[in-house]
Amino acid sequence: MPGTVGRTPTSPAAAPGPAAVSQVAAAVLAHPWTDTPLGARQDWDGAVRALVDAILSCPVPMGLYYGDDFVMVYNQAYSELLGDRHPGALGRPAPEVFADLWHVPGVGEVIERAYRHGESFLQKESVLPVDRHLAATGDHAVFTRGHSPVRDSTGRVVAVLTVAAQTTQLTQQLQSLSDFAAALSGTLTLDDVARVTLRYALHSFDADRVSFAVDDGAAWRTVRRIRGELLDEADERLPPLWRPIPADTSEPVVVTARSGVPFFAGDGQPLRDSAVDRHDQKIRSLAALPLRSSVIRGGISVGHQAPHGWSAAERALLAASAELVGQAAERARRFETQHGTAQLLQRSMLPEQLPALPRLRIAARYAPGVDGNAAGGDFYDAFLLPSGGLGVVLGDVAGHDVQAAARMGQVRAALRALALTDPHPDAVLAGLDRLVASLGTETGSQELFVTVVFGVIDADRSQLTLASAGHPPPLIRRYAADGTATTTFVEVPAGAPLGLGCRPGTATVPFRPGDTLLLYSDGVVERRRQSLTTGLAALATAVAGAAGGDPRALCAVATGAVAGTTEDDVAVLAVEHALKPSRSAGMEMPAEPTAPSRVRHWMTAQLTEWQVPEAVIGAAVLCTSELTTNALLHAGTAARVEIDLSPERLLVSVADSGTRGTVTRAQTDTLSSRGRGLGLIEQLSDAWGTDPTVRGSTVWFEILLPA
Repeated sequence: MPGTVGRTPTSPAAAPGPAAVSQVAAAVLAHPWTDTPLGARQDWDGAVRALVDAILSCPVPMGLYYGDDFVMVYNQAYSELLGDRHPGALGRPAPEVFADLWHVPGVGEVIERAYRHGESFLQKESVLPVDRHLAATGDHAVFTRGHSPVRDSTGRVVAVLTVAAQTTQLTQQLQSLSDFAAALSGTLTLDDVARVTLRYALHSFDADRVSFAVDDGAAWRTVRRIRGELLDEADERLPPLWRPIPADTSEPVVVTARSGVPFFAGDGQPLRDSAVDRHDQKIRSLAALPLRSSVIRGGISVGHQAPHGWSAAERALLAASAELVGQAAERARRFETQHGTAQLLQRSMLPEQLPALPRLRIAARYAPGVDGNAAGGDFYDAFLLPSGGLGVVLGDVAGHDVQAAARMGQVRAALRALALTDPHPDAVLAGLDRLVASLGTETGSQELFVTVVFGVIDADRSQLTLASAGHPPPLIRRYAADGTATTTFVEVPAGAPLGLGCRPGTATVPFRPGDTLLLYSDGVVERRRQSLTTGLAALATAVAGAAGGDPRALCAVATGAVAGTTEDDVAVLAVEHALKPSRSAGMEMPAEPTAPSRVRHWMTAQLTEWQVPEAVIGAAVLCTSELTTNALLHAGTAARVEIDLSPERLLVSVADSGTRGTVTRAQTDTLSSRGRGLGLIEQLSDAWGTDPTVRGSTVWFEILLPA
């Protein structure tokens, strides 16, 4: 009985014109079926013909395996699953088409079973590498497939119908969830948790907008990511851009975090009452889930710009994700509490400011060891002496606990008191040795281990006198008239650590204009399975190869000079004897949206007055604008901008108090969302870095001046 293969019969009233024919349907119409077990199209059984019509018009992947040879007839969607096997598979026996797979368990046997026994069979979440190109790359598709016997008009089984539903995306989401859990396990702070969560949610749920909110007690703060937002590697070094919001906000992620009840909107304007910009206004579907934690309240949200039905599988995946985030956020809150106490104790015992002198430029850098969650014993100091010289010290009290930090504070205070009485380095360390021995007797501890190096710089005489108690040798970077630099370790008479009867000797060496002194702790040069000599050589090479003798830049160079990681604290103090006195200026920057603009105008006027080349001014102003904007967005506090100009370089620093306050008038939309990224500073400056301070952090950059 004649039929219309490749076209679903419809009434003229429903579809006055001919139905569209897909490429595969056209191929079915043109195929020479007479040469196959199906025979000529006009002779097909009515039931088979009707089924083929339904297959070809269906958007779901469907394939028919006909007769004992399993001759293949399939639709457009199924052809896409076959990959490079199409169009050659059409009208051919399946065992030939899938010769490389037919005998693989779960492929040919299930079709043969349905055909031979007339039984339907469901395969859940099975990998079917039918596309040889994907199979070669190892990127297999995952399907749920149903196989049903097909009977002709007489009731005889003549074929098998396979319907395939690809579930690769769900499988990938589950794999992504596993990767997400692994990534969260390495987070320490809420900033880390937010960064990992936003990145995962944006990609795993193919979202247009994702957000993460936490309760800070008096108010909430939230951070979001938008599809298409570009973040470079330098941006990732900075904390996410948190936005403070009131506790009574109607933003769904906060509402659900307060109530503990998940929120799902399939279509509408879920952010209408809380939108901050056009990105929020475009969101039509949104899911928000609370974090399950007894320590911290928070939530995550995922949004789409198109209507989206939240399936049961997606809801379960979101719930599992929120559970993982809640656990990570709980760990991070505990860590930050402990870490903040340790940092405050550590930094409060270090000098808040180093002396600002016209001919001696000073910088220091400190990084805690272990996991950053304990106070350490490394310390540094620099102070003016009654004689007019500069006293410099760097020491190491063994231990990584509060007791070590407390002893460090005692040793540092005692050293300064002794130096102000008698500045001779050997006398200072001898007196300090008696103090440490007394402390050991008082506490009943024989394990009080302190090393220290102390020096006095006389800029008028261009000389340096040093004494050491078991500390690594100081390093001097010598500047030559031709612009080259060499490094020399100062041979200070070896002395025992303090508390062990130290009898220090002294060494006096030249310290001429252009030279830079570097004092450092053993954490800078010591690495496991590496000799101390190797570490010292790497430090000397790195410092000699630095672009200049600026102390802040050399501190950064020194801390990264030796490859590998260290569990010890790292402390560096650098002092440069400037060739010529530098000029400096500073400006207090209020926490206002207009502050970056005011800083730009002030800095341009100041550098122009100093006759700095226009190219340097332009680059410096642009970089400073980026740093001041980041200071407002990340810390939300007032900051101080300082510029220091020497004949060789321009140094700019922006220091904030790091308390995450609220920007005055809170109109953060007048600020750039993140500026142009710290990649800009890397391109325009010769060196840049971040340094923790007693209260907050300092970000700085350096631009070398043309000869």
